[in-house]
Amino acid sequence: MSTAGRIVRLAERNRAHVHFFLDGEMRHALAGDTVLTAMLASGHTLRQSEFGSEPRAGFCLMGACQDCWIWQEEERPRLRACTTLIGEGLRLRTTPPESWP
Repeated sequence: MSTAGRIVRLAERNRAHVHFFLDGEMRHALAGDTVLTAMLASGHTLRQSEFGSEPRAGFCLMGACQDCWIWQEEERPRLRACTTLIGEGLRLRTTPPESWP
């Protein structure tokens, strides 16, 4: 699902690079990015809408709603993508694990 061109970084391009995995694919971001910024800047959306086939990119972008939850691999807790900082080697998935309620 490519969304290249939807988010364009205009400033602060000289920060350290961070590598993370999204649905098994290695991507890169800049240190200090939120998970949501890292996903959108790397050409991916947050998730698919549960009401249609449209991709979602978050709603409030400040942690007040419940739209940006994303899962970690290996049965770790969910993260709120808009308020969690990306970390080196973070392994994320856009779909819930099999054991999710």
